Amino acid sequence: MIIRKYLEKDWSRICEIHDLARLDELRSASLVDAFLPMEIAAESENLFEYDLFVAEYKGIVAGFIAYDEEEIAWLYVDPALYRIGVGRALVNTVTKASSRTFTIEVLKGNTPALEFYKSSGFTEVGVESGVMPGNEKYEVTVQVLCNAINA
Repeated sequence: MIIRKYLEKDWSRICEIHDLARLDELRSASLVDAFLPMEIAAESENLFEYDLFVAEYKGIVAGFIAYDEEEIAWLYVDPALYRIGVGRALVNTVTKASSRTFTIEVLKGNTPALEFYKSSGFTEVGVESGVMPGNEKYEVTVQVLCNAINA
């Protein structure tokens, strides 16, 4: 697996990955009606204001991660490639290269994501409710986690 910086040529592939995996995420939280395709979500949620990396597996982009100094804001993996280490490789690239504490928000009900982050060294530190970033007409509850380095 190769982790590298996002390139413009990756755009169509990360759109495909996001749209498939985001639907899985929203299904888990009973929020499918809140789905926005990547073309809209990237702009409304400021994707390109984050550091953005992709994971290549067997020559194709298999997932991506976007983060800043405090937060992992986006992590999506092609559903056909779940459970082979793509997400973990992306998270480890970000967290192991820094002594910073990162937070992540997981939609309430998204048990697979919650279990994944906990197994990746994150600890639940709270629950917050508000509107969904980028699609503010939906109320959401999120479980807030941070990596255990400085928790």
